[in-house]
Amino acid sequence: MPFFCLLACIGCGQGHSDKLPEVKNLIYLIGDGMGLAQMTMLEIEHDYVPTAFSEAEHIALITTRSANNRVTDSAAAGTALACGAKTNNSRLGLSPDSVRLTSMMEMARDKGMATGLVVSCYLQHATPGAFYAHQTGRHLYDAITDDLVASRFDVMIGGGTRWLTDAHRTALTEQGYTLAFTREEALATTQTPLLAMVEPEYLPNAPERGDFIPQATAKALELLSQDEEGFMLMVEGSQIDGAGHGNDARYLLAEMEDFEKVVRLAVDFADTHPATLVVVVADHETGGLSMPSGKSDFTLSESGIDYRFGTGSHSAIRVPAYLYGTGSGCFKAMMDNTELANRIMELMKLKEERGESEEAKEN
Repeated sequence: MPFFCLLACIGCGQGHSDKLPEVKNLIYLIGDGMGLAQMTMLEIEHDYVPTAFSEAEHIALITTRSANNRVTDSAAAGTALACGAKTNNSRLGLSPDSVRLTSMMEMARDKGMATGLVVSCYLQHATPGAFYAHQTGRHLYDAITDDLVASRFDVMIGGGTRWLTDAHRTALTEQGYTLAFTREEALATTQTPLLAMVEPEYLPNAPERGDFIPQATAKALELLSQDEEGFMLMVEGSQIDGAGHGNDARYLLAEMEDFEKVVRLAVDFADTHPATLVVVVADHETGGLSMPSGKSDFTLSESGIDYRFGTGSHSAIRVPAYLYGTGSGCFKAMMDNTELANRIMELMKLKEERGESEEAKEN
């Protein structure tokens, strides 16, 4: 174990110490729709060879309910993970009674840190939108795009040109953004701020899109890590969710394999950059995936595995959080998604940036 990984374990112990380690960089990886069954599927299909998820130094189980529903959508769950506060399904960056919530990425930006988003969906989708948008509905794409343009985040890579108007492009150019509309242009960029929208909406499914999301993650880390004040990067494995909605096991496995490459990049980065925390979590589980034995006779040497889906929607089951690097020992084993987010903000010393109204809305 590298020396600074050993240091990462010092300070919080089991998460009960008041002495917190200094976290300078956050790599926040959100597997949309990724539950424990999806993780198990990846392990099974790779003959139980350890994956990048296996590097986790600590693991927590996370509740995902929204303020008005035991089964959350991505907007409410994204808002909880980004802002540390519950809201109703479909809302982005607003409390149930429309109080504006400030995301941890907005706090990081205002503190002078570098900020970035990389997704395989469109940048105006619910999970990335939760980090910058403040809207009563997740499908208000024109208004969400306005919020995206106003976010001033340093790196944004995904799809979304369908809602990007000429006025938006002009405003971004005036802010100094490099605009990239192909994958090649995005990966060739050497400076920030960067907005790369490489598709009208979703990127192609894995494996058709190749290694673009891992490559885009590497590019974002390269650009953001140049900031001496530290950085916050959120990468979403967006289409794990789509595979679950479609009850498509083959598609799901491909998306999990792609996301695992991103986790590997993050872990490797933390191993060479002290004061980096990697948090891998899901917003919710999608598909109600189970994997029963293919046969009822357990005297057989191998009974096979069936992949079965219980729903084409989301489920209420807890989801895993995998923690690695500095501060990874500072989380409880059982947490709500708002607790997870607030602990991250505490470790990054962002809590003081929050207003009293937001603190009052937690949980």
